Amino acid sequence: MKPFFAAVLGASFILTPLAAHTAAAQTPGVEKMNAYVGCINRLSERSYSSRSRYFSWAAPSGPTGRERIIYGTYTIYDTSGCIKTVENANTLEPRDAALEAAATAYAKAVAKLEPLLKEADDYYSQQDYKDDKMAKGKALHPMLVAAWDAFANADQKLRGGVEAINDRRALEKLAAIEQSEGKQARYHVEALMIQAKRVLRAQDKDKPDLAEITAALNEYESAVKGAEQFSGSGSDAKIGSMFVSNAKSFLTTAKQLMRRIRDKVPYSTGDKMMLNAGGGWMIEGSLPRLLRDYNQLIESYNRGAKI
Repeated sequence: MKPFFAAVLGASFILTPLAAHTAAAQTPGVEKMNAYVGCINRLSERSYSSRSRYFSWAAPSGPTGRERIIYGTYTIYDTSGCIKTVENANTLEPRDAALEAAATAYAKAVAKLEPLLKEADDYYSQQDYKDDKMAKGKALHPMLVAAWDAFANADQKLRGGVEAINDRRALEKLAAIEQSEGKQARYHVEALMIQAKRVLRAQDKDKPDLAEITAALNEYESAVKGAEQFSGSGSDAKIGSMFVSNAKSFLTTAKQLMRRIRDKVPYSTGDKMMLNAGGGWMIEGSLPRLLRDYNQLIESYNRGAKI
């Protein structure tokens, strides 16, 4: 079983929308897929963070009122827009019953989570537990846990469906770029992003496979070197220095995490406290740090990698 902090954070990486350029108009389902991606990117990270914050002070069995520090939880953004977006996206072509069902389940899960988090946030921020001896906190606990579990299950199913389609399209896009342009700037950027995702998936598992991680890391490092060498080759089409810097930061953290796994280096007591409190990104060689670096790479890519 993966430690709780890893299970919480392991699904909170940003998804990449499909490109809305002229070539995308020939690819069916761009609007449909981006609608689902938009919901995930807006709501998932905050939903996982709300659970992480709650369990940074509350025991798995629930709050008692005797805790030294009571942080409460986080709320999430308004879910009404996501619900409408999913309803509309589910009517678009190409139809995909399984993916549409996953999107509907996701929308229902976040819609149920939103008011519960608002109620819990009001209760804890106003310190009402001092007036009722944590009675409401104890009553809310099983409802929050059930809502978070339902959300996590729905998020994983929708994310998995979206990612499977995005993976296929990414490979198709890379092949088309190579055929039309050769291995120029766009090719190196897209190849790097494909390999970065493979590294993240290899390391974000209940039982990471060291051989799989090592192979993915080697391929990603080659992609980073290829992009860096192309960027310094004097070509007019440059790859932005910020994109390359983010790619190298992700590589460094991925290697640090690989060594932690390989050498079986445990997290210290202080590290565990930071991980459960949402500060794991500050720990070198941690999964939250890897996720932070990956999300920064995604953001750099979405800005156009300054090619």
